[in-house]
Amino acid sequence: MSSYMDYTSPDRQYTFDVNKSPLFVKDNQNYINVLGISQLNTLENVSLLDIFLSTNNVVEPHYHQNAAELVYCISGAAIVSILNPFTKQILNYPITPGQVANVPQGWWHYEIATVDHTHLLAIFNAPTPEVILGSDILKFTPANIMAHTYCLDENQWKQVVAPVKPSTYIGPYNDCNRGKSPPPFVNHHSPYVHSYQPYWGK
Repeated sequence: MSSYMDYTSPDRQYTFDVNKSPLFVKDNQNYINVLGISQLNTLENVSLLDIFLSTNNVVEPHYHQNAAELVYCISGAAIVSILNPFTKQILNYPITPGQVANVPQGWWHYEIATVDHTHLLAIFNAPTPEVILGSDILKFTPANIMAHTYCLDENQWKQVVAPVKPSTYIGPYNDCNRGKSPPPFVNHHSPYVHSYQPYWGK
C-alpha cells in the first residue's frame, strides 16, 4: 500500500549528507551513520546504515523487526553471520568489495570485520531501520526471569551480564580487559566458509 506524498511542498528534501548523521561512534575507525525518513523526508520504503569497522570489531548480534537487510561490502572484508531460524544453523558468509549478503526480516545476525578499513552499507526495505540489540535483551530482561526460565543461578547470571552495556552496537568495548588476542573464530579459517548443509539434505 503506497501513501501519498506532496512533492510540491517546499520542505521536501532530495539530498542529505549521511556523514552528518551518526547513529553510534565507538572511535574514529568504528562507527555507524544512519539514513532514514527522519533524515530525508522523501524516502519511502528504503533506509540504510553506513558502517565503518576495523579488524575484529563486531556489529553486535541483533535483529530488525521491521525490515530485511542487504549488506554490501564497499571496502575491506567482513563475515556476515546469520542464524537460520528454520534450520537452527549459523550461516557465515565472507564478503569483499562488490559482494553482498542478504538477511531476511527478523533473523538474528551480526557482522565482523576481518581487515582494517572495512566499509559496509546495510540497506533496508523500510523507511526506518528499527533494531533489537543483543546487549539490550541481556541487560533489560529481568535476571529472575532468565534464571527461572533456563534453570540458572540468578546471582551467577547477574555477575555474567553485569559488564554488558546497553546499546553496545559495536564490540568489543574499548576498555575490554580480556586481553588483546582476537576471538577464536577470527583466527580460524573454517567459519569463513559456508558452514552449513542444505536443510533438504538431512
